[in-house]
This record gives sequence, structure tokens and C-alpha cells, in this order.
Amino acid sequence: MSGASPTKRILKTTVAAATAGAVVFAPLAPLAQEAGRSRDPLSINIGQNAEFTRVEFGGVIGVRSRVSREGDKVVVRLGTTAAPDVSRLRVDPPAGVKAVETRMARAGGTDLIITLADGADARSGVADGAVWLNLYAPGKAPQGGDAAKPTTTNAVVPVKAEASADKTVLTFQWGAPVGAAVFRRGDAVWIVFDTAARMDMTGAKALGPARDARWAAGPGYTAMRIAAPNGLGVAAQGQGGTWTVTIGGTAPAGSGVEVDRSDDGSAALVARMAGATKAIWLTDPLVGDRFAAVTALAPGKGYAGGRRTVDLALIPTAQGMAVETSADDLRIEAAGDLVTLSRPRGLTLSAPSAGLESGDHAADAPRRAAYPAMIDEGWAATGEAGFSDRYRRLQDAAGLESIAAADDPRASIEARLALARFLVGSGLNYEAIGVLNALIAKAPNLQGEPEVRGLRGIARVGVGRLEEAQVDFSGAALANDPATKVWLGYIAAEQGDWEGSRRNFAAGASVIDSFPKDWRARFGAAHALAAIQTNDLPAAQQLLAYVFSQNAPAVDQLTARLVQARLFELSGDKDRALAVYKAVARAPLDGIATPAKLGAIGLEMDKGVLSPDQAAQQLEQLKWRWRGDGTELAVIRKLSDIYLKQGRYREALDALRGAGKRLSGIPGAADIQADQSNAFRALFLEGAADGLQPVQALALFYDFRELTPIGADGDEMVRRLSRRLIDVDLLGQAAELLQHQVDERLDGVAKAQVATNLATVYLMDRQPEKALQAIWGSRTTLLPNAMNSERRALEARALMDLGRFDHALEVLDRDQSNPAREVRADIFWKQQNWGQAAPMYEARLGDRYKTTGTALTPAEESWLIRAGVGYSLAGDRAALQRLSGRYGPFVAGARSAAAIRVALDDNLSGVAGVGDFANLSSQADTFVGWVNSAKQAFRKEADAKAAA
Repeated sequence: MSGASPTKRILKTTVAAATAGAVVFAPLAPLAQEAGRSRDPLSINIGQNAEFTRVEFGGVIGVRSRVSREGDKVVVRLGTTAAPDVSRLRVDPPAGVKAVETRMARAGGTDLIITLADGADARSGVADGAVWLNLYAPGKAPQGGDAAKPTTTNAVVPVKAEASADKTVLTFQWGAPVGAAVFRRGDAVWIVFDTAARMDMTGAKALGPARDARWAAGPGYTAMRIAAPNGLGVAAQGQGGTWTVTIGGTAPAGSGVEVDRSDDGSAALVARMAGATKAIWLTDPLVGDRFAAVTALAPGKGYAGGRRTVDLALIPTAQGMAVETSADDLRIEAAGDLVTLSRPRGLTLSAPSAGLESGDHAADAPRRAAYPAMIDEGWAATGEAGFSDRYRRLQDAAGLESIAAADDPRASIEARLALARFLVGSGLNYEAIGVLNALIAKAPNLQGEPEVRGLRGIARVGVGRLEEAQVDFSGAALANDPATKVWLGYIAAEQGDWEGSRRNFAAGASVIDSFPKDWRARFGAAHALAAIQTNDLPAAQQLLAYVFSQNAPAVDQLTARLVQARLFELSGDKDRALAVYKAVARAPLDGIATPAKLGAIGLEMDKGVLSPDQAAQQLEQLKWRWRGDGTELAVIRKLSDIYLKQGRYREALDALRGAGKRLSGIPGAADIQADQSNAFRALFLEGAADGLQPVQALALFYDFRELTPIGADGDEMVRRLSRRLIDVDLLGQAAELLQHQVDERLDGVAKAQVATNLATVYLMDRQPEKALQAIWGSRTTLLPNAMNSERRALEARALMDLGRFDHALEVLDRDQSNPAREVRADIFWKQQNWGQAAPMYEARLGDRYKTTGTALTPAEESWLIRAGVGYSLAGDRAALQRLSGRYGPFVAGARSAAAIRVALDDNLSGVAGVGDFANLSSQADTFVGWVNSAKQAFRKEADAKAAA
């Protein structure tokens, strides 16, 4: 990183380099502004030296950060929903870092994503109460680690034992760092390494109080089981590639491994163990049960406590971790310094609040509802003193509790939850989110508390943050809560997932009546709409009757009436539907009145009361009345549909583009994108734009070219449009379209075909150099013979236009196809080789002289004139007389009768010179005929594809 001002301060932590167990100490130039360890819940400190950049995550949240690797990305999971301040990393990224970004984690929290450059690397660990991340520029990462480990059973590890009457000391010399786990299980001590090897036990014959040491190597591990009386202690120490295990004597309690709930609220346990390498599943040969050992690199660290849950038991260890379980699907994942223990459906754990002190607060404080995601109708009660007094008392109690929690991690959370309940019940959802986020920031593991997740999910629904609410409600802590199912049904209806909505509403039907009446009405209306969308009209009718019986607030009643109007419309009672739409449209609430007005416009158009122009005018005004949700999308779709049917293509595409990416996350946005694509396809692939002037079609294409589909359809669109431009001599614009296809979209035979068309356009536009570039830049093998012949003729024509006649003839070689013969004739003409040019022009006419009833085309007249002039200048009187005899009858009906008459006059043969025929030759320009024939070829190709 650049731009860091040097100071005297250095970060307090040491810099560990994982190379053969060595520890290197180096000062770090500080980049962070903090003078010392921050007391904030999350602090991010940055420092650097010549070798790497270190990022430290401190505070009660930062120290629980989880670091993992996903390809070239380092992902740091932070237990907070507030985005961390990483502006310094973004503005001045360290060497070896391509990008830094943040994203909300699916299970809660925030992910800091650091994308590494090619060859860059990262290391992570825990030290001095902080999680550290070292970022190395390409080529500067320390070598060793896994690469230095013995990895096959051919490696021999000498084992030495020093035995006395009360203890045995075993030393394992691996020669390189390996991870180990050491623990007692019943009457045996297990020593497990994360690398396969053969144990050389010749130096460990005497084991003192221990006995019967047996070892086995498996894929990627080595395990040793030593029988030892139950009263003998076990200790382990490691340094680099040497591990020392002591059995007997006084063994210190293991330390360095901390186990707690996952901070993201999932039903999982996470152990913090520096240098964790892998989980190894083993079977006890005597007991026959299955257990797992989790190894870790030196120095030694163990787990002193014992923890038992329904799913697993953690065994005390001297080094690493050991897990017993009867579950077949227990997952143990070691990543960096974190070991995660989980099951597909989550572990069975008690709520995080179970270990907290019970609160002693006012008797009138809002109490816990029957279910974690339930709103109790009494939460909003204010009493005789009114709202302000109740709010102040609850806020004061929550503040005192928060102060107590700063010094006591087991402090109660009841007062803060009571405040959050009151805020949720009163509809103060933003304030409730703030209280709950602050609670989680103090104790991240409370994301696993069902009521915390439920209350925050409810509040997020209240402010329209449906995706965030869905994350809260999808947590394992709420998996069996029927009230949560109701909220998921409501969210699914808002997102247009009608099947999912009905399924979730049905799962939570037993508790809907326990919600306050306004929410009962909202849930009923959303469920009724889902029933309508799934074509279950009788169910929708019953649900609406339920809503109207709730005596809900006016806004909820109007919402239900809007759904009822839709039900009437689908039932065929359009008059009644129109009456309800118009009544609701008069409401002073734009969010309800706008969709009602849209429904009324649609029905009045069907009845013929409104003309399309009148409807479009009203919809243009309506789309500005309510914005930002599915209603706006529905208005835009209706408006664009009218414009398309009227042939007002630009207005239709402009209306659809108006939604754009701004509404991409709203249900129905995909339909808008599909409408745009379909309209563009109809215009430029299905012929709808054929009625537009070519210039108008080109302008429309350029203005909306981002809608061009990828693949063959998009390529065909461009070719169709280019053919129309060629017809009206907009050759530059046609060449630009085709050039983009050649450069950006095509390869192989398809590229050669389009490049052939491009070269033709360039030659028509008298740009032979670009025509040659198009031909030469698209050469490939295995082209059809006809295409090869066409490309040779075009290349020769371009060379001819550049005056390179001999080169052009070499390209044509022996090609006798009609295009080649035509170019060859023009080359001889330009070389004034009249004797060879004239027969070729006559040959181009073929037996045309036999059909005297049909006038010559302009191209045929040019060939005839050049043949006659060529024979005259060559002095071939006999050939000229034959030509005159055959084509004399065509002179009277020819467009250039005078020129043909002079060209066929045999009296001029051998008498007139080139100068005498100069004006006559200019009238017989074969280039014009070639251009016309090329245009005709483009038209035939387009017609053939249209017919197909």
C-alpha cells in the first residue's frame, strides 16, 4: 500500500510466519488512525511492512470474526449487520489485492470479501485478542506449511520414549510442521496426526505406567492408541515438526480452544483453535463407536472443559479437539482458526438467553408472546400516562440494562426486549431494528435467540426490507415456529411467490387469529391474492369474507377491496369489478388508489369506453403517481402494450426502459425485461420494423442496442438491419454493424460469412483497403467451395481497385466461376488488354441474344458495350460483326441505344482509338452493375431466410 505516513507506533501483535514452526518478529508501519486498541465492538486496524500487510479485527465482534478462503477470495464473516468501515482498504488497497467489497451474509452478519491478485496469498490467525489477516503480494508468501509435510506412508517418524515409574514422555520427530490431537478416551490415550506416516517404535520399547501402544496409518492421517490407567494425566507440547506427549505426572489443564455458538445465529457450534488443520474420523477398536479428532499445528492448545449436547459431546483434550457423536450426519469443518460443528438441519441447542440472568423489571412491561415471531396485541398499550411516559420508562430500563451488560456478559436482556416489543407493537419499526441491532452488536450469539430474530424480522417487514426479514425468519432458531410461517407466507405474497405463500400460510393457519386485527386483515388479503393467482377463487372468496369480519383499519379494508375487485374481474362480473375499482381509486392513498385506477382503465378499454390513446394518456400520468414497486411495473407493462399495438415502438421501449435496473429486485421486473426483449425481437427479427424507414429503424436499433440477444438471433438481427441499410445506400452504417459482428461476436465459418458480406459493403462504398482487411482477418479452413470462390473474387476486385492487377490475377488463378470471370474481365479491361477482355464480356452474356423479346438489363448493356468496344480496339472485325448480328435487334429497346449502336459499328473497328471510345466506355461502367447485383443477392438471402 502506498501513501502511509510513518509513525513510531507499531501494532502490538507479533507477526507469525508459518515456515517450519519459526516465528519472525517484524515492525509494522501503521495505517490505521487509532492510537491503541479500540473499545468499539468492531475495530479494524491495518499495518504493513516490506513483506506483507496485516489487517486486525478487534473488539467483542471483531475477535469472533471467521476467515475462510473461496478460490481467489478471502471472506471475513463479521457478526454485525452494520457495514464495517473499509474505506481505507478500498481507496488504497494493499499490494496483491484486486478488490475489496462487503455483502450481507445470508444467515445474518456481514461478509468482507477481499479478492486477491494472481499469485497473491493470505494467512490468518488469532493473537492478543484479535483476529489477524496477513496479505502477501505475489511471490512474497512464506513457503512451507502443507508443502513441507510428509504426505505418504513411506515417511518414517522416529518415536522416542523416556519412561519412569509415574510417567512416560513420547517424542515424535516429524521433520516438518504437522497438526496433532491428543486426548484421553476411557482407559486409552489417543495421539492423532494429520499426515500419514510409519511410526518407528524402536526407541519406545519401555512405556512406564503406560502400555500397549498401537498405531495405524490411514488416508491423510496417523493415529496411535496407548493403553494407560485412567488416573494418569496427559499433556502435549509442540514446536515446529516435533511433538512431545507426556502421560502421567502433573498435567496442566488444556487451554487455547474456545467453543461457543455460531455468531451468525445458525444452530451450530464454532471452536476457535489457532492452526486447525482437519477433522479425522476414527473408530475405537475396543468400543466400536465412531468419533472425530480435530488436529491443529504447534504450539500446543487444548480444550479443558467438557460440553455435551443432544447431538455431540466434546472431550477434554491436551491438544486439538475430540468429538463424540451418535449422529451420522454431523459435519466438522476446519477452516483457518475456526472449527464448525453442524448438522444439515442444525444442532439441537438451547436458546442463547438460557445462560443469562433473569430480569427483574416493571410488571407492566410488554411480555413475551406465545411464539417468537408473534405480535401480542397488548404490546402497544400505553396506560393512563400515555405513550411518552411509557416509552421513557421502557427506554430508561433498557439503557440501565445495556450499561450493566458492558461489564457482565451474563446480564439480562429482558428490558431491551421489552422495549423492542413495545416499539414493534406501536409500529415504530425503524426504532425497533436499532434496539435489536444494538443488542446483537453487544452479544452476536443472540442472533440465535428465537425472539430476537422474530422481532427483528417483524420490524423489517414493517419497513419493507423483505429480503432481510426473510433472512431472519429463515434461521434455524425459528424453524418450528408457526408464527414465522405466517410471516414467510406474507413475504412470499409480496414477492410474487404465490405457491410458496399459500404453503406457508397453511402451515401457520393455527396462530393467525392470535395476531392483532390489523395484521389478521393484511395476512388474509395477501392469502386471498395468492389464492386468486393460483386460480383458487372459492378460497379467495372465503378469505376475503374473513378479512371483512375483522373490523380492521380503513387502509387494510381498502386493500382487501382491491383484491375483491380482482376476484370479481376473474369471475366474469366486470361491471361490479369496475365499480369497486372506481370506488377504491377515489381513496386519498396513492399506494392503493393507483392499482385501482389501473384496473379501472383496463376494464374501460375492454368495454370500449376508453380509446387506446385516451388510456395511454391516463397511464402516462399514472406511472408518475406511485413509484418503486410492482404497481409501477404493472402500469408500465400496460402502457407499453398499448404502444406496441399502435406501432409506436419507440414509446413502448422507452416506457419499458423506464423501469430499468432501478426496479430489478421487485416481483415482475423479470417480466418487464422479457417484454423489452420480446418487443425488440419482434422489431428486428420478426419484421415489425420493416414498416419503418431504414434510418428510423437504425436509430431505434442504436438507441436500444443493449437489448440485442446473445447468440444466433442477435447476429441475424444485425444482418437483417444491415441489408435494409444497403438497399438505401447507407453503406457506412451497414459496415459499422457488420464490423462489430466480426470483431466482437463471431468466429469460425460464421465470422467468415459475415466478413464476406462486410467486404462486399466496403467495395460498394469504394473502400478496397478495408475490404481486404475483412477478408484477410477472417481466413479459416474448411469453408464451403462457393464461399471460397466468392471471397477470392472479392479479394481480387479489391486488389484491382488498388491497381494491383497482377496480384489480383494470381488470386483468381484458375477459378472459372461467374464472379471470378467477371472480375478477370474487368482487370483485363483496366489493363487495356482488349483482345482478352472482349470475349469474356461476350461470354458473360451467354445465349442472351436468343431471347430478343426481353430487353437487356443495365448490367447486360454494359457488358455488350464493353465487348463491342473491346473488339473494335483489338481490331477483331469478324468478332464485332458476329456480336452486331446477334445483338442488333436489342438496340431499339435499349436504355443506352446510341452507345450500343456505336459500340457495334464495325466501320470503327481498327480505326477509332481509346480516346474516341472514352465517353462511350464511361457509360458502360460495370461497377454499377456489380453493385446492383450485390444488392439483389442480399435481398435474395433475406427473402430465403424469411421464408424459412
